[in-house]
Amino acid sequence: MAMYNGIRPIKKLGQNFLVCEHIAELESDFSKDKKVIEIGPGMGMLTEKLCKKANSVLAVEYDKRLYELLIEKLNYKNLKLINDNFFRLNKSAFLGYNMLIANIPYNLSSKTIGWIIEMRLDAILCMQKELVEHMLANVSTNKYSKLSVISKLMLNVGYIEKVPAECFYPKPNVDSVIVYIKPKEIHIEKNIMHVISCIMEHKKKTLRNAIIDSSKNLGIDKKSAMAIAEQLDDKSTRVFDIAPNELLNISKKISTALEKLHK
Repeated sequence: MAMYNGIRPIKKLGQNFLVCEHIAELESDFSKDKKVIEIGPGMGMLTEKLCKKANSVLAVEYDKRLYELLIEKLNYKNLKLINDNFFRLNKSAFLGYNMLIANIPYNLSSKTIGWIIEMRLDAILCMQKELVEHMLANVSTNKYSKLSVISKLMLNVGYIEKVPAECFYPKPNVDSVIVYIKPKEIHIEKNIMHVISCIMEHKKKTLRNAIIDSSKNLGIDKKSAMAIAEQLDDKSTRVFDIAPNELLNISKKISTALEKLHK
């Protein structure tokens, strides 16, 4: 792979450097008067614009080569650069910051969404177009998935702009999309999230069959799973056709039934 500004992108790190000024300008406009976090600043095109508009910027870069490049290139008093794995940092590192703005490597998208939900931070993210389509997908559509359910239950997601693949180097195989993400004031317990996840793995089956096929992952035998399924009003409905809030209520009932079995 060819070098860009003297740096050869590392494929396994999902490195695609932003090369489009317009996109960096658009994303940075949301940083005015904010204390901003950036994951993977790369060559620093977005970082520099954030420093000019935000109150303060915390940029976390895993790649030591890029970190050293940024230290030399960016001389802003409101910038703090860290060379580390973003997801291994102690939560205390992010105290006082109120927005995440980043062009996310595709292999970190799901982790980043989980982090946003956990930290309850607003975010402007540039992510793979197909992943965003899953986040925004409605019930009974082809792209309706576990990610759709979690996103609709826990996040407000707003579509901002499509980003052509040509805006990155090396050019990825797919286009991206910028979205505004705002966590909702809702808490869903891990055991209930696990039930939702299990059921959505079998989204094209009826709810009854999805529960039975998920018996092992739910920690019960098929007979017990069948008994739980038979108690549900929507047992004959395809999971694919069950709306997120409905699925949440069903998962709560299943979780309660599981607790009784495990006592």
